[in-house]
Amino acid sequence: MSRPLIQMALDSLDFDQTVSLATQVAPHVDIFEIGTPCIKHNGVNIVKELRDRFPDKLILVDLKTMDAGEYEATPFYEAGADICTVLGVSGLATCKGVIKAANAHGAEAQIDLINVEDKVGFARAIAEAGAHIIGIHTGLDAQAAGHTPFSDLKDIASLSLPVRISVAGGLKASTVQDVVKAGANIIVVGAAIYGAPSPAGAAREFHELVCATGTHGTGGGTED
Repeated sequence: MSRPLIQMALDSLDFDQTVSLATQVAPHVDIFEIGTPCIKHNGVNIVKELRDRFPDKLILVDLKTMDAGEYEATPFYEAGADICTVLGVSGLATCKGVIKAANAHGAEAQIDLINVEDKVGFARAIAEAGAHIIGIHTGLDAQAAGHTPFSDLKDIASLSLPVRISVAGGLKASTVQDVVKAGANIIVVGAAIYGAPSPAGAAREFHELVCATGTHGTGGGTED
């Protein structure tokens, strides 16, 4: 049995600020997510830097690939990424390209279901295609309109697919235990940590809440 992993979204454009924040929260998180704005601004060098500094952490590069999946993801896997993301709306062929690149490097591909119409149907298709992680992602614009990831999480978790489920979208200390209980394997936290007066303290709180919720056997994780 394993506890869900905690993923920290690093969204700053500033290279040094990104490294500083990662250093502060490192004792309490499992995955460093190099957010889309950060990776667009800093490129492959930020992947190499975090890989060198934190060899024991998983590194996710949130590419949100939309085309040329294998070609786009390969250099980031070569730089040390453990996980790269591809948008489900890109279609099955592009997703398969990222999956192929991941497998070639002993890494993982995460398919982000943001804006996918038939999330259940596509989740089944990408699981069959060899996806490692499915991302339930309520984007900032959807959050502003009052949407949350809970309904989608329950729908996908009920399928019992042979993949891990990652959940992102305005998660807070008050909601994280509900997400764990609903079946998430990876808990993605951003502003609730980096916007806190003490990011390290906030990260510690999330870690304690996840551990206190208990463990479950769906998908991967680390023993706690």
